[in-house]
Amino acid sequence: MKFSILATLLSTAAAFAPQPAGRVSTAVYDDLNGWVPNESEFAWGLPGSLPPVGEFDPLGFAKDTPLATMLQWREAEAQHGRVAMLAVLGMLVTEEPIEYHPLFEAYNKDIGPAIRHLDEVDAVSPFFLVGLTLLIGSLEYNRALVGFASPEGEFSFQQLKEDHYPGDVGFDPLGLKPKDAGAFAEMQTKELQNGRLAMLGAAGIIAQELTNGKEIFVNLGLAADRFDPSSVPIQF
Repeated sequence: MKFSILATLLSTAAAFAPQPAGRVSTAVYDDLNGWVPNESEFAWGLPGSLPPVGEFDPLGFAKDTPLATMLQWREAEAQHGRVAMLAVLGMLVTEEPIEYHPLFEAYNKDIGPAIRHLDEVDAVSPFFLVGLTLLIGSLEYNRALVGFASPEGEFSFQQLKEDHYPGDVGFDPLGLKPKDAGAFAEMQTKELQNGRLAMLGAAGIIAQELTNGKEIFVNLGLAADRFDPSSVPIQF
């Protein structure tokens, strides 16, 4: 668990590190989800700004940022936001009072805060985590093949393909992606805003549960505390 958290933090730091401009031509974006880079607009005109906050950038990260770097940041933001939304949903669903969990017989006993569930899995079946790591690695490898440029010629770290729209990895099994450019920009803005909120929410939930070892709804006084730490392999 500790290694997973460390790897996540390192990958996040690398994703948001300043990168060289690289070779990026604006011409290839003319028909890419209806977005055309505009240096005079905030964040090169990428969707994501929403009233009343609007162009929120108090530290000036977007000011004079090269297009290649901005695209890398947006790619990282979109992916981290999606993971955070799944994480928040997963933590809330697997804890009191819902306690639905595909790996545990949660109806028999309270299995405790979500931040410790993988520790319990590791104690009972460590090979499961190996399979989980391989699954996540294969998904990330596929995403890299879709979005990242091959290290050839003039190349910078985490450089995206010139014809890749940040965050658009081609995964849309339900066909929800709008065909209209305006509708696509609106949907991506909603996704980014929810992802940003989820990143803050996930960080808050994890910090709170690490502080006292209690589930979130228990901390809020909305659920009874039935968790017995001595009933699980990992002790707090």
